[in-house]
Amino acid sequence: MGIPVLELAEVAGIVVAALAAMAGLTVVVARMLRPRDDGALKLAELARLQADASTRLEAMRDLLAGRQAELARMVNERLDSVSHHLGQSMQASRQQTSDSLQKLNERLAVIDRAQKNIGELASQVTSLQSVLTNKQQRGAFGQGRMEIIVQDGLPKGCYQFQHTLSNRSRPDCAIFLPDQRPLIIDAKFPLEAVTALREARTEEERKQAAARVRQDVTRHVGDIAQKYLIRGETQDLALMFVPSESVYLDLHDGFDDVVQRALRAQVVIVSPSLLMLAINVIQQIQKDARMREAADRIHAEVGHLMDDLKRMHERVLKLQQHFGQANEDVRQILISAEKIEKRGARIADVEFGDDGADEGAANLIAGPVLRRLEAGE
Repeated sequence: MGIPVLELAEVAGIVVAALAAMAGLTVVVARMLRPRDDGALKLAELARLQADASTRLEAMRDLLAGRQAELARMVNERLDSVSHHLGQSMQASRQQTSDSLQKLNERLAVIDRAQKNIGELASQVTSLQSVLTNKQQRGAFGQGRMEIIVQDGLPKGCYQFQHTLSNRSRPDCAIFLPDQRPLIIDAKFPLEAVTALREARTEEERKQAAARVRQDVTRHVGDIAQKYLIRGETQDLALMFVPSESVYLDLHDGFDDVVQRALRAQVVIVSPSLLMLAINVIQQIQKDARMREAADRIHAEVGHLMDDLKRMHERVLKLQQHFGQANEDVRQILISAEKIEKRGARIADVEFGDDGADEGAANLIAGPVLRRLEAGE
């Protein structure tokens, strides 16, 4: 937004011309001041030059005044334009700054909510850690998770928690199969040994932690096989529920010998996902058993229905015979009625001489007719 270069050049030319004129005037005055004989001529020339210089100076002053006014006007216009553009720029910048601050406040609110959620999650993790540190609470946690899976997958009456067996032992859960022998599920959580194995730094620490894991899992398997596998009372297989997928994977990845030993002891180690799969299989088995029972009842009812149908067929045949006999009786009655009608017509056609003779003749004729009617002809 500067002053145009052309206008500045014009002003500079005018100033240079004015300076040149002043210099020329100075030279002339200096020449005129030299001592010569023609003094009057010099004074006249000096007066003319002075008048000419005055005219030029006046013209230059007017020109400079006009140029100065034009320059001031242009500078004011440029300043107004710059002020306007600067105001618009500041307004846009202020709006952008306001929008940015609003978005920043929204982001900060989201960050605050996320930080609050993280704090709550941290407190929950701390609470869970404190729960898992205590053995009793850890056992209750595993049993609670197992109970939720069983309750979600099976109807009531098909299972019982803390069921008492004949040897006075009480497993965590007993699921009753169609043969009424319960499938035993017991929750175990060897977290301390697995945690020690994960936190081991040296080879010696890992060996000690691995030995502890084998010892704990083997002890749990032995307890389940000894207490909850009763021949003839329970199923030949029991489930050891580990309420952690990671612990289950650690056992199967690094302790296959322990898993195989548990299988030989008729104890299957299951994770939450495998327990849900087992519950679904048990649900299908119970459904098939109910369908078989229903099929047996349906078969018995069909047999009873066939017996009823046979008796109904016999009764319909008897009813048909009765209808046939009734039809025959009706036919015989119609025949007898026709005969009676014919004989009555013949009797009506007979003429008698007197009343006594008429009565005797009537008795003579009606007697055989009545006898034949009584005989059923």
